[in-house]
Amino acid sequence: METESRHVSVFIDRPVADVYRYAADPQNLPAWAAGLATGVALQDGRCFADSPMGRIEIIFAPANEFGVLDHEVITPDGTSTYNPMRVLPADDGCEVIFTIRRRGMSDAEFDRDSAAVLADLDSLAALMKQC
Repeated sequence: METESRHVSVFIDRPVADVYRYAADPQNLPAWAAGLATGVALQDGRCFADSPMGRIEIIFAPANEFGVLDHEVITPDGTSTYNPMRVLPADDGCEVIFTIRRRGMSDAEFDRDSAAVLADLDSLAALMKQC
């Protein structure tokens, strides 16, 4: 199996804790992660979202002081995808990094997936400038 990862990131002129707190709240996903979720419902401690893939479950890393926002996405057919994501200190602000793993897709599909993630991170950065 061929494995390839691409790291997509944005710098945000806000403290790590502010960006982490906002991005870690599942209720905020529709505001900045349109590529993942358009509506979020929390049920019995689980997070479900409407997405372009259908209704998905999102399992987040436990709250932590290290800026880890890793999450697992389970699609309607039961496929599970682990998504590494971090908020790291950078000068007076932070950098948000999302690792995209290529899984059985063409170059064009991988580029589109990367562009969609970057658009979501750009939305996060724009929202954080408004706060």
